[in-house]
Amino acid sequence: QVQLVETGGGSVQPGGSLRLSCAASGWTYRAYCMGWFRQAPGYEREGVAAIDADGSTSYADSVKGRFTISKDSAKNTLYLQMNSLKPEDTAMYYCAAEGRSCYYSGYLPKDYWGQGTQVTVSS
Repeated sequence: QVQLVETGGGSVQPGGSLRLSCAASGWTYRAYCMGWFRQAPGYEREGVAAIDADGSTSYADSVKGRFTISKDSAKNTLYLQMNSLKPEDTAMYYCAAEGRSCYYSGYLPKDYWGQGTQVTVSS
């Protein structure tokens, strides 16, 4: 059974940085897509970034140049480095994954989900 556990959320001032981690267990897929979504109160959940098994990445326009997604395959861990944070980045951030290439989901993996970690950007 696949489990995803996010850590690293918190409160930060505008312009600050945070690094989210997502530890995957029970993962046996060779081809896979992993990504980050976020949901702010009153808004729909949106894709933030995703990474394929071959390292290909995709980002939402709102985070390009500020966020970086990466993975450590040996540790089965996904990361999201968030720099130059803005108040509009405030949301619950979720890790997601599926056992096939990102090509099939348009870089929006949705089969497995973590419980979420809160990110708050405020002065």
